[in-house]
Amino acid sequence: MSDAAIATGLHYVVLFSAYAVLWFLCLFCLLPVGLGAARDPESGAPLSPMLGRKALIASGMAAVLWIIFYAAIGFHWLEL
Repeated sequence: MSDAAIATGLHYVVLFSAYAVLWFLCLFCLLPVGLGAARDPESGAPLSPMLGRKALIASGMAAVLWIIFYAAIGFHWLEL
């Protein structure tokens, strides 16, 4: 396997890893948003956490941040 093929593979690994980190960061920032005061009396957990909606919003936010990250690398604003 040539060095160019390895570098290309690593390029995609870094891009996917950056998206995954951004997605989890966005999701964890969104988790406390909009929970309200309704709680389960036994466990104290929110009755309507809206996890699916928050995951979709996190996906959109992470995509926008990832595009900015990719552009910053492409325009050599960041040197990796």
